[in-house]
Amino acid sequence: MKAVLPLDAAGDLATAGGKGASLARLATAGLPVPAGFVVTTDAYRAFTGAFRDEILQAAADGDAARVAGLFAGRDLPDDLAAAVLAAYADLGDGVPVAVRSSATAEDLPDLSFAGQQDTYLNVRGDTLLDAVRRCWASLWNARAIAYRDRHAVPHADVALAVVVQELVDADAAGVLFTADPVTGARDEAVINAAWGLGESVVGGHVTPDTVVVSRGRVTRSRTGDKAVMTVRTDGGTRERPVPDELRRAPVLDEREAVELAALGARVEELYGTPMDIEWARRDGAFAILQARPITALGERHEEWNDSLKGDHLWTAGNLGEAIPDVMTPATWSFVRLFIGEAMHASTLPGSDLVGNIGGRFYMNLSIAHSVARAFGLRSAVSALEQVFGKLPAGLDVPLVRASRWELLRRVLPMTVKLRVRVRRNLRGMRAFLAASPERAADLRARIAAAGSAAELAALEEREITPYLVTASRMLEAAGRQGGAALVLTRDRLRKLAGETDAEAMLTGVNADGELASLGLLTGLGKVARGEITREEFARRYGHRGPHEFEISMPRPGEDPAWLDAQLAALGDLRQDTETLLERQRAAADAAWDRFARRYPRKVAGMRDRVRRWNAMVRDRETARSEVMRAFWVLRAYVLRAGELTGHGDALFFLDREEIAAVLRGDTAPLAEVPVRRATYERYAALPAYPALIVGRFDPVRWAADPGRRADLYDARGGVPPQDTVTGFPGAPGVVEGVARLIGGPEEGDRLQPGEILVTTLTNVGWTPLFPRAAAVVTDMGAPLSHASIVARELGIPAVVGTGNATMRLRDGDRVRVDGERGTVEVLT
Repeated sequence: MKAVLPLDAAGDLATAGGKGASLARLATAGLPVPAGFVVTTDAYRAFTGAFRDEILQAAADGDAARVAGLFAGRDLPDDLAAAVLAAYADLGDGVPVAVRSSATAEDLPDLSFAGQQDTYLNVRGDTLLDAVRRCWASLWNARAIAYRDRHAVPHADVALAVVVQELVDADAAGVLFTADPVTGARDEAVINAAWGLGESVVGGHVTPDTVVVSRGRVTRSRTGDKAVMTVRTDGGTRERPVPDELRRAPVLDEREAVELAALGARVEELYGTPMDIEWARRDGAFAILQARPITALGERHEEWNDSLKGDHLWTAGNLGEAIPDVMTPATWSFVRLFIGEAMHASTLPGSDLVGNIGGRFYMNLSIAHSVARAFGLRSAVSALEQVFGKLPAGLDVPLVRASRWELLRRVLPMTVKLRVRVRRNLRGMRAFLAASPERAADLRARIAAAGSAAELAALEEREITPYLVTASRMLEAAGRQGGAALVLTRDRLRKLAGETDAEAMLTGVNADGELASLGLLTGLGKVARGEITREEFARRYGHRGPHEFEISMPRPGEDPAWLDAQLAALGDLRQDTETLLERQRAAADAAWDRFARRYPRKVAGMRDRVRRWNAMVRDRETARSEVMRAFWVLRAYVLRAGELTGHGDALFFLDREEIAAVLRGDTAPLAEVPVRRATYERYAALPAYPALIVGRFDPVRWAADPGRRADLYDARGGVPPQDTVTGFPGAPGVVEGVARLIGGPEEGDRLQPGEILVTTLTNVGWTPLFPRAAAVVTDMGAPLSHASIVARELGIPAVVGTGNATMRLRDGDRVRVDGERGTVEVLT
């Protein structure tokens, strides 16, 4: 058995793993690789032979914790430990080393496995043996198991070597791509550079410098604000603040950048393919720490990333909860038109109100915070929290770079225009909302009947786009009526009656006319009871769903199988919807009685305020529903355009102006479809990004970071994650039960009756799951979000806007949810 091999003699993938074999190849070619050795896969197999079957069974069960326990309970055999320590001693006396995993299915041309196993830095002496054992165990962490399952790599086929190398005490480090990983350009090398060890770059903890080298010269560069650096300490590695004089100073000069790119060209020539290279610099000399092929470079990609435009606070809260998907270009273009009309007065010249970050919808909160500060409106900040959710403690909101007087000059005229606009649109709002369902059905029928591209183009210009514009303006009017009454009424009632009674007294939105947010749920009940037909359900409610903004996805009204599944699931409900609503009506009556006894002179006025509050909520939800009906019309339009032109779903990858051009016979926009489709698929394969983003954000690098946060990405660093799970009191009540983490409503069958629904966000498409849940907990949300409104109406305890529930809670945990205090406590 070859337990240990020198690095330059470990060139066999089966023996040294992907990383070890790659480093051996680099070393034997004379490239600057730090000295080291490999603990081989033979050593791994010898160590795990006695419990290999237990490992494979635990992996098949998805029980990574059980595997970790199997490794932790065993020491390396004496002969193996001696061989490792002898090889370490050959490197020098107490040399600090980096200990890196090197799996046999790793750093391959089609699969990188980057970040799936573990690395330990600044390891010395006897701690080396523990680091080797932990590296072996990381072959079976949850990330690595899931990655192999996703890519159909059999668990029984993999083994792990461990690379031990001298740790370069780098003054600078980073990543070099020998081809542009975003655009696919083969004639450009892209360098990311930061101060200190490379973990700050690889882990996404800083915004690094970016330098592009082409044909032996620097063609583009951007200096990042490098707030932190990873440094070596006696106890391992730590993040330290970057000295002020270095934060915005370039790490590499032009000569060094060209030298590093030339080194990368040698590596690419050795491998015959574009490479992703981790590098370090010490005293002016470069070292190569790792090199792997760039995966998925075959297709060119665009960059959809408005976070690169400046330092802003972006939120996926509120409207982002209704648009949870990566958007196709067609959807994004119609969303921009919708925002321009529905939030016309919230824009600020020179700043983007909404952004597309990696294909996902975000709103720029820096604008609202800047205006609130300029006007000295503390209440406005509280109102923002009610709509978009709380910000983490200690988060400093970057503000728009404009003086107070400049902001006032821009905002005041818009405020006056808004009042006039809202007053005018309110006069026609209810007539529009009443006529909208029939208008939408008529438009969809006429779209289906359009016999030519020219006829469809004329219909779009004359009626389809104006319908969306009008629906958007009506939503603005519905949301703006009553000023801040939606926020102030709730706050006033909570002060007088307390959290529990206030929430009960605010229920009844559904009593004086159906609440659109509950439409799918109440509609399903009507179909089950035979009160309406399936066709009537599709006509009235079929435009709503979990993906209702994304026009490339079908609606429930188009999918009979969706309705079948939902009707079958009604049998699993703890209580039917009508029972829940009736119970909550009784709770509201009791709360009003207590209020009347305590404040007899205030009850009439408060009832009137709550009536108006409920009416405004209903109007807002109805208007939002009709906007979604307009988006169903848009879906029908793009589908028919694809049929009439013969280009099918390719049109979803064009914007609305380009679709209109194709209908007029201009095929030039279609040349962009392949790269946009590839870009869409690339972003859609990533996990959902953080709810809050500050500064420049790279979705691909963030997704590759095993320590990534789902609540916040702050390019400046400095805001630690919270250990406790707390949020807004969404709906009162205390419940204990099993937490069930659900990634999307399509996984709803995993939620058993009486369990606690824990998820990132909910929207209308999640509503049918609510009666099955004992409580609801979300990462995103606020008192006026979907989860709060629906949970309150149904009397289901809820805690929303925690930011970290899906990070801190595990599937199957027993938890206590306190919807009045807004807390979630793990019991077991």
